[in-house]
Amino acid sequence: MSEEINVQETAAAESVSQDALENLVTLKKGDTVKGTVVKIEDNQAYVSLGYKYDGVIPLRELSSVNLENAAAAVQIGQEVEAKIVSINDAKESLVLSKRQIDSPRAWDELQAKFESGEAFEVAITDVVKGGLVADVGVRGFIPASMVERHFVEDFSSYKGRTLKVKVKEIDRENNKVILSAKDVLDAEYEAQKQQIMSSLQVGQVLEGKIQRLTPFGAFVDIGGIDGLVHVSEMAWQHVAHPGDVVSEGQSVNVKVLKVDPSLGKISLSIKAAQPGPWDSANGQFNVGDIVTGVVKRLVAFGAFVEIAPGVEGLVHISQIAHRHVATPFEVLKEGQEVQAKVLDFNPAEKRISLSIKETEEAPARPEREQREPRAPRAPREETNLPPVENMSFNLGERFGDKLSKFK
Repeated sequence: MSEEINVQETAAAESVSQDALENLVTLKKGDTVKGTVVKIEDNQAYVSLGYKYDGVIPLRELSSVNLENAAAAVQIGQEVEAKIVSINDAKESLVLSKRQIDSPRAWDELQAKFESGEAFEVAITDVVKGGLVADVGVRGFIPASMVERHFVEDFSSYKGRTLKVKVKEIDRENNKVILSAKDVLDAEYEAQKQQIMSSLQVGQVLEGKIQRLTPFGAFVDIGGIDGLVHVSEMAWQHVAHPGDVVSEGQSVNVKVLKVDPSLGKISLSIKAAQPGPWDSANGQFNVGDIVTGVVKRLVAFGAFVEIAPGVEGLVHISQIAHRHVATPFEVLKEGQEVQAKVLDFNPAEKRISLSIKETEEAPARPEREQREPRAPRAPREETNLPPVENMSFNLGERFGDKLSKFK
C-alpha cells in the first residue's frame, strides 16, 4: 500500500515539475511579448505573460497620446503586445511598453492609408486648442476646420466620440499626423448629392429646412443636400435680407427651378411654391373699391402703387389729381401712402387701373364772368352801286354782243 502511495506522489511530483518546465518563460530587455490585461489601476495596467510575476505598463507607455487613466486605453481580458522596457527579478519588476510596439506599426499603416485615401474610424481622446486629438497608434491631430462641414463653436462634446477620418498629412520625421473628418463627410455628401440630384425634376415641390442664411439667399436642406434660394426667390414682395422672412431651422416648401449636376448646384424658390400674389388678389378687389397702397415707382406716364404684397396697379398721370399734372414727381413720391379707387381689375392679365383723384372731391368750378353788353352796330353806309339784279342786267346788255362770238 505504501509503495503505491510513493509511486503516486512521485508521478505527481514529476507532473508538477514537467508543467513548471513547460510554463517557464525566459525574458530579457527589448523582447516583444504578448499577454492578457488582468488588472487596471488609474496610472498603470497589469499584464499576465506566463512569467513568474506580472508585467506593468505605465500610463505613459500605454499610448502615444495623453490619457487620464489606463482604462481609456485597455480593458481587463484584452490581449496586448508590448516591449520589455526593464526587468529586475530581484525586485519582481517587469516594465512593459505597449506604445513602442504600436507606434512603428501605426506609421506604416497610416502611410498606406494616406496613399490609398482609405477612411477609418478613430477615437477622440482629447480636445485641445485648435482641434481634436485621436489615438491612431501615434498622436493624430484633427484641426477644428477639418472636423465638420460646418462651423463648430464648442468641441467639448467630441471627447470620447468616434469619428471617421482620412489621413490629410503625414510626416514621420517630425512625428506629425494630420487627420480630416471633413474630407470623409464631403465625399459622402457629394455621393449623396449626385444620387439625389439625378432624381430631382424641375418644377418639383419639396419640403426642406433652412440650414444657413447669407446676404444673397438661404441654403435649404432637401434630404441631405443643400439647394440655394436666392433672395429674389424668397417672397413675392421685395426682400432686403433673407433673415427678414425666414430663420435657420425653419421648415419651408420649395420649388425646384434648376438642377446642374456638372456644377453640383440646385436652384430653389420659396415664392414659386406658394400661391402668387395675383392669385391671392383674385376676389379680394373689385371695381369701385377704395384701397390703400404705397407708391412704389414713378414714371413719366404715372405711378405704380402696391395695394397688396406683390400686386401693383397703375395710376395714370391723368388720374393723379383733378388739376393738370405735368409730371407725377411734382405730386407724389416713392414710399408715400395713398388712397385710390379701383377703375379696372384683370388678375388674369395682372393689371389694375387705379385713380387717386376719384377718391377726392373735385374742386368747385369758378363762375363765368358776365359779358359786357355789345355796343350797337353802326348804320350801314350808303353806296351808289346799283342793285345786284340791275348789275347782272346791265352787264348782260354790255357784254352780250361780245359773248355771242363764243357761242
